[in-house]
Amino acid sequence: MGDVVSKEQLIAACARLRREAKRIVFTNGCFDLLHLGHVDYLKKAKSLGDVLVVGLNDDASVRRLKGSPRPIMPQADRAAVVAALASVDYTCLFAEDTPLELIRAVQPDVLVKGADWAVDAVVGKDLVEARGGTVTTIEFLPDRSTTSIIAKIRESH
Repeated sequence: MGDVVSKEQLIAACARLRREAKRIVFTNGCFDLLHLGHVDYLKKAKSLGDVLVVGLNDDASVRRLKGSPRPIMPQADRAAVVAALASVDYTCLFAEDTPLELIRAVQPDVLVKGADWAVDAVVGKDLVEARGGTVTTIEFLPDRSTTSIIAKIRESH
């Protein structure tokens, strides 16, 4: 179970973790309506290193990326729920449309995205690889998504 931290707190924690030779894994997303697909993805991401940092889109960036009425859950709730997962060590909100600045701050050893992204299209790939890190993707569990949960709820009304 991790902490919800500011970018400044995260920078300090990552500097300490690097001094301790910990392998830092970074991923990001909206994590709206947390479900088994999210839990499985984050568990697999954590298995790639010692510490998992999750960048979480703030409410305004989720609206820009997903459209209204997203997010369903407000950012404070989403951050607390993600941070409460055993696989997550740090959760940090970001306001930009991409996590590039947060990736630059964290300097992860491993950058992870879902397999719906081509590795070459992953934001921050060049930064991570330039430091000797790796970029990888993780397959999602089939038929598990926030979009499909929302569709089921709409169909039931």
